[in-house]
Amino acid sequence: MAHPLVGEVGKKAAVAWLNGRLAWCAWFDDALYVVSGPGEQDLGDLLGGVEVTLRGDHGGRVVTWAAVVSRVEPGGEEWEKVAAQLAGKRLNAVGTTDEVVARWASECGVYALRPGADATTGTDLPGGSLAEPPRPTPAARETKRPFRLHRVRQPRR
Repeated sequence: MAHPLVGEVGKKAAVAWLNGRLAWCAWFDDALYVVSGPGEQDLGDLLGGVEVTLRGDHGGRVVTWAAVVSRVEPGGEEWEKVAAQLAGKRLNAVGTTDEVVARWASECGVYALRPGADATTGTDLPGGSLAEPPRPTPAARETKRPFRLHRVRQPRR
């Protein structure tokens, strides 16, 4: 039986930290659902095990739990129940709900993260940041010096 706080916080969650990586998500019934793949967030190998951290209304960590991960197969009963709802919650998705669901079926993976037996809450949560450092990207560039219209002179003493 999962900790009752997991379900309560999960229902309100729009994002979650999965092994220190921020990901958008949606909670349906008894599981947290995420999408990973081309055109979506890159979450790496989720089937190897995931630690999920959810925040509360105050922005701080509320609960952390080890997830039992399963892939939602396209065309299955769970897929039919969840995929369209999940696509409806996807902000800034390109295309209609049906187009997004079709793209996920062909290119991406939809994963269900169900809570295991143990959950860490309250004072048992770590105090420091658990965020993963930013990944290298070709989009990064060197910061330019600020533009100054007139020469700035040092004040006389």
